[in-house]
Amino acid sequence: MSETAQLPYASLPSVGSFSVISTDLEDGQMLRMAQVSGIFGAGGQDISPNLTWSGFPPETKSFVVTCFDPDAPTGSGFWHWTVYDIPVATTELSSNAGSQDGVNLPDGAKQLNNDAGLPGYLGSAPPIGHGPHRYVFAVHALGVESLPITPDVTPAICGFNMFGNTLARAIIVPIYEQAA
Repeated sequence: MSETAQLPYASLPSVGSFSVISTDLEDGQMLRMAQVSGIFGAGGQDISPNLTWSGFPPETKSFVVTCFDPDAPTGSGFWHWTVYDIPVATTELSSNAGSQDGVNLPDGAKQLNNDAGLPGYLGSAPPIGHGPHRYVFAVHALGVESLPITPDVTPAICGFNMFGNTLARAIIVPIYEQAA
């Protein structure tokens, strides 16, 4: 893991925080094989983790959930998952909500393609021997009901549209490494 790789929100204006927990992953701990990539040949199943959140600001109108690897050897990190327009009444995504077909998402929620160009959640698959990578799972509480984007934009464009609308953020950061 690169000690210089910045977490994706460090350079943005500071916002409040709230709580996110998971039955499938833990902060600072290795991802389970279910959350590792099978599509990219890392032996996993590409199953998005369960995420449950609470304590967000009362003025929240929707949520966005993202997963980002700042340690990917790309110069720009790697977006593994982006779900936007999650209704404010939703406070949990079940395991495998990020399936490619999106059938397990709450009504109204939409997924963007990840940086591999595929819809839904793409599990971790850092290069063999590259060291541990951090996977930043974030739940963003927004002050708008819907973002003015379409499902064909990139996660970076989603982030740009969240800028100024994010009231608070909850983060959990597991790691994963493929040994040589």
